[in-house]
Amino acid sequence: MLKRKITLKHIARELGVSISTVSKALKNSEEISRDTKEKIQAFAKLYNYKPNNIAISLKNKSTKNIAVIIPDIVHHFFTTVFHGIEKIANEKGYNVIICVSDESFDKEVINMEILANGSVDGFIMSLSSETQLKNDYNHLKELTEQGIPLVLFDRVTDEVACDKVLINDRDGAYRSVKKLIENGKKRIALVATEDYLSVSKERADGYFQALKEFNIEVKESLILKLPSMSSVEGDAMENFFKNEKVDAVLCVNEIYAIHGMRIAQKLGFNIPQDIEFIGFTDGILSKFSNPTLTAVAQHGEKMGEIAAEMLIEKIESDNEVETYRTEILEPTIIERESTLNA
Repeated sequence: MLKRKITLKHIARELGVSISTVSKALKNSEEISRDTKEKIQAFAKLYNYKPNNIAISLKNKSTKNIAVIIPDIVHHFFTTVFHGIEKIANEKGYNVIICVSDESFDKEVINMEILANGSVDGFIMSLSSETQLKNDYNHLKELTEQGIPLVLFDRVTDEVACDKVLINDRDGAYRSVKKLIENGKKRIALVATEDYLSVSKERADGYFQALKEFNIEVKESLILKLPSMSSVEGDAMENFFKNEKVDAVLCVNEIYAIHGMRIAQKLGFNIPQDIEFIGFTDGILSKFSNPTLTAVAQHGEKMGEIAAEMLIEKIESDNEVETYRTEILEPTIIERESTLNA
């Protein structure tokens, strides 16, 4: 007896038929010949196949609903992605249900289980930080194995075979640091989150790549890691600027960048003359901060549009052969007052 849990996909592969044939045979559909039905039902019984709570196939019933699960609603970036998704979904006659995982693995799984029970036709999702920390993607694998379409955006994983859309984070960071070096900066700080967040790791890699290319030593003391994407509470950043001689800063989000600028100004530094700042996500904060923030635009709306198009294409496709693609968008650096014009 096989130890692992059997899915529709396993039965289909074993018997050389499509997933939808297995699904229909197990529902005793008249569309399937008696011989095929008996063979599939016997195999399913032998291996004790049971649909799990993520396993109700959606192919036989279209809800015209799609679910979007985002890690938080604090960041302007996720709001822009949602706008892009909603625009395309509405054009194509789909409703959008939005859920917030609040960076929690449990909330992500619960949201998915509730909605995968026939409420939606597919999912668009950015992974919670806790999911990436745990490195546990079984809930996503279960979903895709049952033929429920999934598109991951921004925070993605190679562990799950599905469509993905993301920004070239490494290149955005590399080009930002290169710009700062060309402006004569030598002690460039990185304000980031822990590396288990895929986007933070990619941005850190871009930072290291640029320093290495220009033969600037990587100093661990110039890297400040904060516990979460929104955490600016506490004295960590103020102590950092007091203790380290810094002439430029790359921040992995605009909240960090604007908080950093405020602290630097409070400590008597002029921006951009003494310290230049660049932050990821060209959001509302970047446009109205003082000084205005040079930012790496992540094109969230475009990302949302592509994710929605990918998902709806999968929902409406009759192809039994599974093919997945990853779309990588190029970031743009929007120059403002927080950097010197080279």
